[in-house]
Amino acid sequence: MRMQSPDERRRLRRALALGLALAAVAGTTGTAAAAGPARHGAPDFGPNVTIFDPDTPLAEIQATLDAAHARQVDAEMGTARHAYLFKPGSYGTPAQPLQAKVGYYTEVSGLGASPTDVTVTGKIEAYNRCLTDGGTGNCIALVNFWRTLSNLSLSVNATGQDGCRSSANFWAVSQAVSMRRLDISGGGLSLMDYCTAGPQYASGGFIADSRLPATTNGSQQQWLTRNSEVESWSNAVWNQVFAGTVGAPDDADFPDPPYTTLETTPLSREKPYLFVDDHGRYHVRVPAARRDTRGVSWADGMTPGRTIGIRDFFVAKPSDPVHVINAQLARGRHLLLTPGVYDIARSIEVRRPDTVVLGIGHATLTAGNGAIPLDVAGVPGVVVAGVTVDAGRTESPVLLRVGHRHGRNASTPRNPITLSDVYFRVGGPHVGRTHTALEVNADHVLIDHTWVWRGDHGVEGFTEGVNGDTDRWRTNTGRYGAVINGDHVTATGLFVEHFQRYNTVWNGEHGTTVLYQNELPYDPPTQADWMNGRTRGWAGYKVGDRVRHHTLHGGGVYVFNQNNPSIRTENGFEVPVTPGVRLHHVMTVNLSAGTIDHVVNGVGEAADTTRVGAPVYVTRYPAR
Repeated sequence: MRMQSPDERRRLRRALALGLALAAVAGTTGTAAAAGPARHGAPDFGPNVTIFDPDTPLAEIQATLDAAHARQVDAEMGTARHAYLFKPGSYGTPAQPLQAKVGYYTEVSGLGASPTDVTVTGKIEAYNRCLTDGGTGNCIALVNFWRTLSNLSLSVNATGQDGCRSSANFWAVSQAVSMRRLDISGGGLSLMDYCTAGPQYASGGFIADSRLPATTNGSQQQWLTRNSEVESWSNAVWNQVFAGTVGAPDDADFPDPPYTTLETTPLSREKPYLFVDDHGRYHVRVPAARRDTRGVSWADGMTPGRTIGIRDFFVAKPSDPVHVINAQLARGRHLLLTPGVYDIARSIEVRRPDTVVLGIGHATLTAGNGAIPLDVAGVPGVVVAGVTVDAGRTESPVLLRVGHRHGRNASTPRNPITLSDVYFRVGGPHVGRTHTALEVNADHVLIDHTWVWRGDHGVEGFTEGVNGDTDRWRTNTGRYGAVINGDHVTATGLFVEHFQRYNTVWNGEHGTTVLYQNELPYDPPTQADWMNGRTRGWAGYKVGDRVRHHTLHGGGVYVFNQNNPSIRTENGFEVPVTPGVRLHHVMTVNLSAGTIDHVVNGVGEAADTTRVGAPVYVTRYPAR
């Protein structure tokens, strides 16, 4: 046999590699086609998506959702992910209501083009978790994370429930939880669970594009309600923000009560959603970006935007390799991530304008080998929604990057890159390490609800006690939560917690934030570990020294130095002193350990242990 030359061997290897790549694409094309709408059925969304239709017996739906809640109610650090979807029609009756509870990593959504296409008579709820005394004590909603309720009408009916439970539909939740495109009637909505034994604390959430009945905020510490309608709202606690919401309370007496109310939302784009048309075909509706809006998007018909058939999506499952996903994206397909945990050892690359990446059922991308799990180019109209990004054991430089520092940036004011319900986690179920969680380098980006979390509790690497906290500080590492370098970036609902330097750094010009919530890290071992040069501590929200235009409406920074209560942080907020940088309604609060000396730039009294739970407010900065 003739020996091949080195050049021939190289050409053969290239040809073989090309052939394998083409075969992979051809194979995935077949898979995607199979996952597209069948002649008489739904796409293949995999085993973790359950679709109900009006002919499904109510007892079967009830049993399915009851079993799901039983599995997920305590699965805070678990790997199961699920979506329960309802086709257009009616579910439950006044005599036999559907009464469901929603656990961790669970999405419950309607499949109508409008929220009124799916009607549930009954209740869809989240209650307190009782964490001690065999499940009877320390009953709170402070860790009720990662759940979604959207795109349906709920006629509240408590038939068969006890007197207290019959008083409202309870949605006792905290971060990484969204309610979108809901039409709730027939009874009240409570954002706390006052029926379970106390202390009944809850810590923040998000509602958008919804019609709400009389709403009891109760113990909710902070909340954003955007582009909605509300019959009434009671209680405020620390930081309640409304933007473009009909019926929102007036904020003239801030901080008593501490409401922040914007007549309109400066920039909004509703989250994409799945729907089924009259012929049983599946589509994704991608709402358009809008400015200075008020009220729900569906009041006069279908939400303005564009419709994409499901055949134009690659319907991915956790078993699909990243190179297959990237090949489909490169061909111009959109990406739908079905529920599950995806191991991502190289970046999913979103390079084409107007690409939609939609996760359902809290699809989770976990970094491997120090990868950047999701890398989005600075091109117009990309939408990433419903995706959670987890840090892995090897440090990643970034978990989600939008645009490159010195790369092409073509996003536009009319068609901004948009992140909706995109969540981040560093540590918790396993050791996590990243330098920065979210880095935005592109201009004209909208961040519509995110929780960027370096875990303050978890399973691996979270041993209780001083030594355990020291280990956590060294092993579950995240320097920065959100770093915003692009200009004209808007954030509506920015929740960032527990990072080891600045939780948020905003270097871009003309940035706007509507509701900011932050807890400083619990676990610095010593003051020396929590120093920014000669400055004691790192502010929870930092606007870059060279920035000349920035606006924040409704911001809070909390301190709980559990590991070492003597630790001090000089300022909750640090901003350049210039007329174009304006903070409206900001506060700090002490949760029982540590001290924040000032609210912003040396202004405001200390949030220390003499005023635990009593916020220190600054109505506006600068004062004139």
